[in-house]
Amino acid sequence: MRQWSGDAMKRRTFLTAAGLAGLAGTGACSSGIKRSESTGSTGTLKLGYVTPQTGALAPFGEADTYVVGAVKEWFAKNPLRVGGQDLTVEVLVKDAQSDSKRAGTVASDLILSDKVDLMLVSSTPDITNPVADQCEANGVPCISTVAPWQPWFLGRGGAVGGKSFTWTYHFFWGLEDVEAVYQDMWAAAGAGKKAGGLFPNDPDGNAWGDPKTGFPPAVATNGYSIVDPGRFAVGTQDYSAQIARFKQGGADILLGVVVPPDFTNFWKQAAQQGYRPRIATIAKALLFPSTIEALGDLGQNLGTEVWWSPTHPFTSSLTGQTAAQLAEAFTASTKKQWTQPIGFVHALFEVAAKAVATAGSTDRQAVANALKSLKLDTVVGSLDWTAGPVPNVAKTPLVGGQWRKGTTYPYDLVVVSNPLKTAVPVAGQVQPL
Repeated sequence: MRQWSGDAMKRRTFLTAAGLAGLAGTGACSSGIKRSESTGSTGTLKLGYVTPQTGALAPFGEADTYVVGAVKEWFAKNPLRVGGQDLTVEVLVKDAQSDSKRAGTVASDLILSDKVDLMLVSSTPDITNPVADQCEANGVPCISTVAPWQPWFLGRGGAVGGKSFTWTYHFFWGLEDVEAVYQDMWAAAGAGKKAGGLFPNDPDGNAWGDPKTGFPPAVATNGYSIVDPGRFAVGTQDYSAQIARFKQGGADILLGVVVPPDFTNFWKQAAQQGYRPRIATIAKALLFPSTIEALGDLGQNLGTEVWWSPTHPFTSSLTGQTAAQLAEAFTASTKKQWTQPIGFVHALFEVAAKAVATAGSTDRQAVANALKSLKLDTVVGSLDWTAGPVPNVAKTPLVGGQWRKGTTYPYDLVVVSNPLKTAVPVAGQVQPL
C-alpha cells in the first residue's frame, strides 16, 4: 500500500474550484464578513440542526430522532454550566429533505428567524455545504460532519495554504483516507487493476471521479485505472450503459459513491446483465443495513468504508457512553440495527457543548474562537482543530468493512481493513464477491 508523502498529500488536497464544479454555494469566506448580532448568555443555548430526514439521503438521518431526544434528555438532567450559570439547551431540527436548496433555506430561517446561537449540520456535501455557506455569510458558528473534508472545505472556496473560514468548522475523514482503505481491500481480494467508476453528477461524485484530483490519479500510483463511463443523474433508472462499459473495460473492481436507491437499482441490473466484479467498494449506499437487506443475497460481501461502529474504542465526552453502549441504547430504544451516523450525530453535540463551555458564553464570536483551537476526545475519536490538514478541519479515523450474513440481523458490517493503523480492531478478512 502506498505511503503518502508530504508532496503527494499536498497534490491530493489541492483541489480546484473547477474540479469540484457544482460544490460551491452562496456563502463567502472570511474576508469582508460582518458578524450578525449575537444572542449572548441569556440562560438558553439555542442549537439549530439541519439533516436529511426524508428523500434519497434519508438513511443518513435515520438515527436523528433518537440521538437528539437522548441528548436533550441528558442536558435536562445535566445542565450545561457556562459562564457561571446553567443553560437550558434547545435544539431546533430542520429536515433538508435531501435537497441542497432547501438545506440553505432552512439554515437561513434558523439564523434569521430563530436566531440560533450555534448551527449543527450533518450528511454529505449536498447538505453541509449550503448550510455552512449561510453561516459563514451571516456570522454564525457552525459545526458540520459526515462529508469528506475536501468537498466541504475546497468545494466552498477554501484553499490549502490560503483562504479559510471564520465561522464554519468540520470533522470527518478525507479522500486520501478512503483511497487508501479501498485500495487495501482491492489488493486483499486479489482483484485486477481496473475499477469501474460509478460516479453521479453530484458534489461527491464530481469530487471522487475528478480526473486530476479524485480517485483516478491517486490509484494510478499503484497501477490501477478507472473505467469511467461519465457522470449520471441522481435518480437514474437504467444503468445498462454503465454496466456495458464496465464489462467491456474488464472492470474487476466496482468503485462508487451513490445514494441508496440508485445503487439498489444498479446492482440488481448488474446481476441480471451478468456483471459480477471480484469486489465492490461503494460509499454512501452501502453504509446502511437497509440497503443491504433490500438486496437480499446480492448483499453478501459488498464493501464500504466504516467511520463508526460499536467496536470503535472511543467514549463520549458528554455522557460517558462507549461506542458499544451508544449503539446498544439506540437498538434498545428503536428496535433497529445500529447505523454509522449515530456516533457522528452524537459527536456534534459533544463538540457544541465543549465549544460553548470553552467560550464561557453563547456569544457567537466567542464560540467561533473556541472552535478554532478546540481539542476533544469524542465517541468518534480524538478531534483536534489545530492539527489540520487545513484550518477549520479535524480528521477522524477510517477503516474498511464488508457485509456478512448475520444472526440477530440479516447482515452485519464487519471491519476487514485497517491500512491507516487506527485503533479500531479488525474482525475479519476481505472476501471476494
